[in-house]
Amino acid sequence: MEYLDIYDEDGTPLGKEKRSVVHQNALWHKTVHCWLYDNEGNVYFQIRKEENKLYTTASGHIKAGETVKEAFGREVAEELGININYNQAILVNIYKFIMDKVKKDGSIFRDRAFSNVYVCCFEGENSKFNFDDDELEGLVKVNAQETLELLKQEKGFINGIRIQKDFSKNIVENIKVDFNYFLVNKGETAIEKYGDVLNKIIELTSNNICKP
Repeated sequence: MEYLDIYDEDGTPLGKEKRSVVHQNALWHKTVHCWLYDNEGNVYFQIRKEENKLYTTASGHIKAGETVKEAFGREVAEELGININYNQAILVNIYKFIMDKVKKDGSIFRDRAFSNVYVCCFEGENSKFNFDDDELEGLVKVNAQETLELLKQEKGFINGIRIQKDFSKNIVENIKVDFNYFLVNKGETAIEKYGDVLNKIIELTSNNICKP
């Protein structure tokens, strides 16, 4: 059974609770958004299976007693099948996220999260990814600067590389990435959702800050 540390809206710790109760009662908790980038200024988006849209490289809840960076490393390992030096992850920002969503069974999923957004350099090979089939279809690698301009314009497409598992190996192919491919929730814009991450990666790679 998974427990999450819970907080008040100001971030003061209140104890811990079951994950199901956290979302049933709209309790504040912490999540981590994991972003991988390379020294050439490229960023990895996962192809989120449920929505078939581009989202964070990996993401998830921070378990009770777990640090943010420990959760970063665990989520990357679980979803992408690789181990990274998560201690080198760099904070982008912490956001308050509020969303209520009606599930297929009619119940309401109530989310109140402090989203900890971090980036970390990855210089490994595409063949090393071993994707969680339940969570994602694969990854798309795109240039951060080009992606930022695309999201600002809110139309058009850029070139990218898709990495997907095909039985025992990964298939890598060139694709066109359309603006509408990116996952955006109701009330959000793509540039608001992903702009800070892209700007941070552009800053880091322009200063040659990439430690695999």
